[in-house]
Amino acid sequence: MSQQTPEPTGDHPLPPGTSRRSVLTATAGTVALGATLTGAGATPAAAAPAVTESATGTTPVRPGRTPDRDLPATAQRPSRELRALLAEIDTDRIEATVRKLASFGTRHTLSVQDDPKRGIGAARDWIFAELKRYAAASGGRMTVELQSYVQEPASRIPVATRITNIVATLRGSTDPDRVYVVSGHYDSRATDVMDAVGDAPGADDDASGVAVAMELARVTAKRRPAATLVFAAVAGEEQGLYGAAHMARTFAAAGVDLQGMFTDDIVGSPTADDGSRDPHTVRLFAEGVPTSETPAEAATRQSVGGENDSRSRQLARFVRDVADNDATGMHVRVVYRRDRYLRGGDHIPYLEQGYPAARFTEPAEDYAHQHQDVKVVDGKQYGDLPEFCDFAYIARVAKVNAAAVWTLAQAPGTPRGAKILTSALTNATELVWERGRESDLAGYEVVWRETTDAEWTHVVRAGNTTRHTVDLSKDNVFFGVRAVNRAGLRSPVAFPAPQR
Repeated sequence: MSQQTPEPTGDHPLPPGTSRRSVLTATAGTVALGATLTGAGATPAAAAPAVTESATGTTPVRPGRTPDRDLPATAQRPSRELRALLAEIDTDRIEATVRKLASFGTRHTLSVQDDPKRGIGAARDWIFAELKRYAAASGGRMTVELQSYVQEPASRIPVATRITNIVATLRGSTDPDRVYVVSGHYDSRATDVMDAVGDAPGADDDASGVAVAMELARVTAKRRPAATLVFAAVAGEEQGLYGAAHMARTFAAAGVDLQGMFTDDIVGSPTADDGSRDPHTVRLFAEGVPTSETPAEAATRQSVGGENDSRSRQLARFVRDVADNDATGMHVRVVYRRDRYLRGGDHIPYLEQGYPAARFTEPAEDYAHQHQDVKVVDGKQYGDLPEFCDFAYIARVAKVNAAAVWTLAQAPGTPRGAKILTSALTNATELVWERGRESDLAGYEVVWRETTDAEWTHVVRAGNTTRHTVDLSKDNVFFGVRAVNRAGLRSPVAFPAPQR
């Protein structure tokens, strides 16, 4: 596929006599696409006449309209490369993975580790062998390791226990130090969280998530992402997120530039406990106020806003931008919470280390088929069995994950050092940021929205620069900055901090 320099498109002229600073009070549903960059890798949600930027670099603000009011102005259409990758995701392979993992009887973290047919050790060895087989197609670019440590007695760990994560790493071709992670947990549980011997097939929770991570490892192994992709099956989740915590600490201790992490946990069925189905929706939980926020960061956030603009929220918006479309056949329902009500998953240890992370989960859970002994009561089957999974649904969730992490890996990284200058009193807003290191970087876009809007509604081209001014007051709207490469792929948005 050839690469070409993106060309601007624009929006409609400002009505006579309309104040630029009042334009965001226009009719509900109206958004300005500004000067959207297009290229070989992406096409705009809507085409419009070109915008003319002034010689001073100040962007005129003008209203426009998208054909679908529910489509964010920042949405990116899937490239041919991405569609080809998604077409390789195999429902039958996903089903085979879930059924194989369930066949080990139990995968409880405290279960036997040296039985070749039953227990968490057998599951560990099978996952490792499968990922090694996938890695053979990578020409050496994908490596697979067993990441182990001994967890001393702690909550839900009565005796010292070896916990092992299986980690497949596909090294990036041009920006290998930038990393994205997709993870599922391969341990399981029954009703009693300390029952290490009873059957706990764990098909939905969480063989489904492991199947997603493994299938993405398989389809990406023979490809060359620009950034590094990591696909992991972790243990110890049901006992207290132990495996994920170890993996996150390992990344942090090594100073890894991890710019996005997704855990897929309970993504096996779109059927709720009342039998209703929502087969084309997946929830994505993303926190607002960062778990790792310092007192100084909290003070800044309280003074300028930003409760809805954490790095994890920007990551979730990015997923909607690239994966809520016909290529995946899915709607991504972003939920503004860290996790389900009073519950938690493997993304939380990453949040604790300051990394942006979010959790995929099916649209409505059936609690008869998670954390339950395998039994029949009054004619009703309980237990987390494969027959209650929808494998086509899991495949579509895998496509959402693939669209997100592949685009993240091929697009530029999130801009660093984004700031709004506050040294001068003015009703215009001047933004600055650091230039990225990507060799195919084409430029930057500035985005904004009303403080009451959940999605970015306006996009303007800033050009190949590190500074841009918009003729809108910083006090009235939220701003962001994203990078664009020559293929037309955009990064997640960076939310700027104030700078005097």
